[in-house]
Amino acid sequence: MSGEAYRRRLRRVLTAAGVRRAGDVAMFETALTHQSYAKEHGTESNERMEFLGDSILGCVTAEWLYGRFDGEPEGLLTVRRAAIVNDSQLARSAQRLGFSALVKLGAGMQSAGGSENTSILADAFEAFIAALYLRYGIETARRFIVAAHIEDLDHSAEALLDAKTRLQHFTQEHLRATPIYREISRGTPQHPAFKSRVSINGRIVGRGDGPSKKSAQQAAAAAALLSLLESAAG
Repeated sequence: MSGEAYRRRLRRVLTAAGVRRAGDVAMFETALTHQSYAKEHGTESNERMEFLGDSILGCVTAEWLYGRFDGEPEGLLTVRRAAIVNDSQLARSAQRLGFSALVKLGAGMQSAGGSENTSILADAFEAFIAALYLRYGIETARRFIVAAHIEDLDHSAEALLDAKTRLQHFTQEHLRATPIYREISRGTPQHPAFKSRVSINGRIVGRGDGPSKKSAQQAAAAAALLSLLESAAG
């Protein structure tokens, strides 16, 4: 793809992102430049922008969740945020926008299929967010994150963000096991207060409470997910 054709295509992406009269797109070219290309051509990579974009994405996502799920406990909000900002979902959003054809890679990385690499696409998406922020401000970046990613996830938002669903997927993929929920207590008819726990392979991995059986199980699943993810990261 020639330089001018590349820039025309990049401007179309910016138009889709809500940017009018994009003008100079050099900053966005940098956002799509992988370190392998930068080393070969002596240019700047997108690593610094990816660092900034990651923080902006996390902040905007947290703000959106805080408003969308009023009154929900911190643990479940954390699980929901993790579902939105994980690399697989970011890469899918990048692919929908056509980043696979725009990301700049070194020859070896290009030959190895880097344009479809989940981590590379996710990093480019975060760097693109940073470029929007630096060039046009936080409101443009926020609109892009919500419209091009959060509200356009591949799966239904409720299924993707549901803690029980995510826990089941995680345990079946990594532990070859199915979560078992048990109700501990439910308060009184006048003052319902459900408490639930979840076990995997006979070991209790999470507890939660809520005004209904469903919400208590969701809270227990969220606690279990946090514990399992922390263990996996450690």
